Amino acid sequence: MQAETINSTPRERSVAVMLRGARVTESFRDNLFDAANRAGITPNEFVLQAAAEKLHRAGREFSGIFRKGDLSELNGGIGAQGGRA
Repeated sequence: MQAETINSTPRERSVAVMLRGARVTESFRDNLFDAANRAGITPNEFVLQAAAEKLHRAGREFSGIFRKGDLSELNGGIGAQGGRA
């Protein structure tokens, strides 16, 4: 039992992202909401996933977006494209 504790990795905390006040064109907003709806997720989740994909392509490393290891699960996400998520 002690070896289990020693070898386990600590859980990563879930924290709030305070984004607000963005103004975009109406056509961008309409397309964002449509794409998010078609993906079955909220516009916030859609935007955060897109940001994660861009960060990943830039070589940034992180354990997940909404929970550890979720990058390869999200709508054919990063892991499905052969990334190192």
